[in-house]
Amino acid sequence: MYIRGVIDKTLFIRKHESDVILVQVYVDDIIFGSNNNIMCEEFDATMQGEFDMYMMCELTYFLWLQVKQIKHETFLRQSKYCFDLLKKFKMEDCKEATTPIATNCLMDTDEVGQQVDSTKYRRLIGSLLHLITSRPYIQFNVCLCARLQSNLKESHLNVAKKILKYLKGTTNVCLWYPCDSNITLSDFSDYDYVGYKLDRKSTSGTYHLLGSSPI
Repeated sequence: MYIRGVIDKTLFIRKHESDVILVQVYVDDIIFGSNNNIMCEEFDATMQGEFDMYMMCELTYFLWLQVKQIKHETFLRQSKYCFDLLKKFKMEDCKEATTPIATNCLMDTDEVGQQVDSTKYRRLIGSLLHLITSRPYIQFNVCLCARLQSNLKESHLNVAKKILKYLKGTTNVCLWYPCDSNITLSDFSDYDYVGYKLDRKSTSGTYHLLGSSPI
């Protein structure tokens, strides 16, 4: 019997003694894994018998995530998505940036700046949000840009474009999950009290590691 996840309702878990199988469902895409191959084979046979399944094989790609599994370690990256993103916004030939945002960057309304197409800006931010899965360290920068959604100026677009310039030079950066890592949970946080220039709201960020792997 499968039990639905308490927080993630698209996650289903089945346990039998020391064995467990995890099934993640997203619309019509499914990934599953287990510490017991027999449980995977049983689930595979059940799904094939009930539905017309496509590409039931080892996981290599899922929701813009490229997955590489080798002995004792797994890598997650979004290189293809990065290249597609640069091409989509005509930034293939842009110069690379060493950081995704300037340390002294304070987004404001920029009343005197040149206005830009807000639709393009929103599309860019929406596309960048899909990268947070494998690039958790750009989440703060993307969310900072997402705070501005109207009356957008060229300076705002330039801040968002710098994230693309940073991605161009780091397209092959990935998350690494070694199998022999311990399961000690470590958490880090950073707070900037009333630091946002427009409304003086506080900004916080957290980072979580299970062993040596970010989650």
